[in-house]
Amino acid sequence: MTAGAHDADAFARGLLVHATWPAAAVAASAVIVMFAGVPSHGSPGYAGIVIATVVGLSGLVTLLLSLMLVFDVLLFRLIASHASEAEGCAAVDDLLARMRLKPRPDRLRGIQERIAGTRRLMRRQRTALGVCVAACLALLVARAA
Repeated sequence: MTAGAHDADAFARGLLVHATWPAAAVAASAVIVMFAGVPSHGSPGYAGIVIATVVGLSGLVTLLLSLMLVFDVLLFRLIASHASEAEGCAAVDDLLARMRLKPRPDRLRGIQERIAGTRRLMRRQRTALGVCVAACLALLVARAA
């Protein structure tokens, strides 16, 4: 296994964990919204509805980004399965073009560029998760008041 293929394999292993744990946080947020979002004595009010909507939308965005990261795990494993980094990256570009997800690139991107792109996705996922958790906490505070 070449250095690039080893990097792809190691990154894919760690990425799977980072792609899946936010789903548990989103599920916990959904449970909080279900049980704490609607007061037992009447309507939740405008603020409660807005906060619950923010929790739902940011949770959905978090889950969609998690799915994209799991797809990236599979792409990094495809890179790692080839004899060289260049062959693996070319195979990924070919696969994405045949699936009509991305056009064929003018130049071959290396493993480090691909890792940087995935890390950008991870930052977006963490931001969406942060919004979800913050809105959940706001809902609990509003409920307690």
